[in-house]
Amino acid sequence: MTDKIALITGASRGLGRAAALKLAETGTHVIGTYNRSKDAADEVAAGIEACGARAAMLPFDAETGDIPAFAAEIADTLRTRFGRDSLDHLVNNAGIGVHAPFAETAAEDLDRLYRIHVRTPFLLTRALLPLVAEGGHILFVSSGLARFALPGYAAYGAMKGAVEVLARYGAREFGARGIRVNSLAPGAIETDFGGGAVRDDAEVNAFVAANTALGRPGLPDDIGNAVAALLSGRLDWMTGQRVEVSGGQSL
Repeated sequence: MTDKIALITGASRGLGRAAALKLAETGTHVIGTYNRSKDAADEVAAGIEACGARAAMLPFDAETGDIPAFAAEIADTLRTRFGRDSLDHLVNNAGIGVHAPFAETAAEDLDRLYRIHVRTPFLLTRALLPLVAEGGHILFVSSGLARFALPGYAAYGAMKGAVEVLARYGAREFGARGIRVNSLAPGAIETDFGGGAVRDDAEVNAFVAANTALGRPGLPDDIGNAVAALLSGRLDWMTGQRVEVSGGQSL
């Protein structure tokens, strides 16, 4: 049991859910956020607690949420639920997908992607930095689409490229406190993300498998395990790095 505390945005579904449960298996307590489904969040909390860890699931809109108010809520939750005044890990995971050709991407979709994938992780990290323990870890979830290009993902891939730059700057600026900052770039994963195309569309699934060295799309637990490994404490000399977990997609 690690007795560490991780905050994971977007923890009620997909990769955030997998990360929360895999961290709980290591004894890490989890504060998770959800946007719409309290029932899904409660289910994740029950899974965390079944592992022997403690959980708190808080509503937070990654597009329009009041970040100073949310940071104050996190501080209060740390005190009242966990008896701590700091957290050990921050995982900036919450996100949405937009699939549209470069020339047809709507300005409002571009703005929404920016708010959710760049603006909020930047401002949330800034607001929570005083709560991150010395020697803690901040992880930004990027995407393989920041490395390889697939038509229809120009806007999304660009935002994830920005996230990777943020991680490098964070590593440089927060290193004096021993805080590691890295980015994790998943490949195509079988979740409900983007309408569940990789999971539910046989043609898309086969396309991904044919273009992946290990011959299949990823599963949520592949990324959950990667998050748990990166935050395990065994990689404490690694910071400012982009770690891709894609099964060798588009090599």
